[in-house]
Amino acid sequence: MMNNNNLHPLSISVIIPVYRGGDNFSQCLESFKNISVFPLEVIVVVDGVDLESYQMATKFTDKVLQLEENQGPATARNRGADIAKGEILFFMDADVTIHHDTLAKILQVFQENPEVSAIIGSYDDSPSASNFLSQYKNLFHHYNHQIGSREASTFWGACGAIKRDIFLKIGGFNQHYRFPSVEDIELGYRLKKKGDPEGIGYAVRILLCKDIYVKHLKKWTIYSLLRADFFYRALPWTELIHQNSSFTNDLNLKYSSRISVILVYLFLILLIPIFWYKQLIFLNIVLIVILTILNLPVYRFFQQKRGLIFTLQVLPWHWFYYFYSGLGFTLGTANFWLKKLITQIK
Repeated sequence: MMNNNNLHPLSISVIIPVYRGGDNFSQCLESFKNISVFPLEVIVVVDGVDLESYQMATKFTDKVLQLEENQGPATARNRGADIAKGEILFFMDADVTIHHDTLAKILQVFQENPEVSAIIGSYDDSPSASNFLSQYKNLFHHYNHQIGSREASTFWGACGAIKRDIFLKIGGFNQHYRFPSVEDIELGYRLKKKGDPEGIGYAVRILLCKDIYVKHLKKWTIYSLLRADFFYRALPWTELIHQNSSFTNDLNLKYSSRISVILVYLFLILLIPIFWYKQLIFLNIVLIVILTILNLPVYRFFQQKRGLIFTLQVLPWHWFYYFYSGLGFTLGTANFWLKKLITQIK
């Protein structure tokens, strides 16, 4: 670890895009009152006509941008970065709160690792919303970050910091994404491309810092979970994977997850002939046992955090997650190759 006593202290700009933030946004702003290190500035970008969020923001900071129409978080974050003065840009969502030491730890990592271009943090293990789906979804996200590789291959807009000069050189977030989608992952892929295609001048390092936390306040429902996971994540992420040939064994793309998808579909396929061939029940039982053993670390995590009853509730939802993830990958792959075929024909 480097001695940073004589190093130039870095400045950090916080950028928060918001649209219809409501009480979650209010809590987000309130969380800045108890931090140990204050940023150079907090820039709020109100993404469209949203008087309530605008009034909350102007009471908190004088750095408020009002976009005339809703254009999505990618554009909102870029507009905030355009006026930011800090050497480090910290992007966070309007439905998270920061811990008292979040910014301090971010600055420390950059100070002690000057070769690092960007870092991402993690959701903490105490989600705000108390309903089962919110606890399951947010804890599962926390788990994936905690088992991820420190040398990250992606970026994360809910808790991600990047050097401002790098962000501007690479062109910021891709504004093609009009909804909260995979714009942060796409940025990470561009940052990690080999051969320095963006002319940055050196290899880019992104670190996953597992002790840098934000708390997620979002209350998940069945509808919002499926819309986000399937339409806003699985489908566009699949296309992104094929475009970049990036099947990294990390986070949600670990080999164990890919095998689990196959096992879930084998289980479902075998349900049909079971009516005629009862002995197939035993094969399905074997598949369930293998699936459970393969994901035992996940279930142990939930058992430690929320107990046995909660973990038993997790099982069907976790397998359902593998089902719609596999479906999303299949449809996304078909869409990718269809687009490619049409382009070739033209």
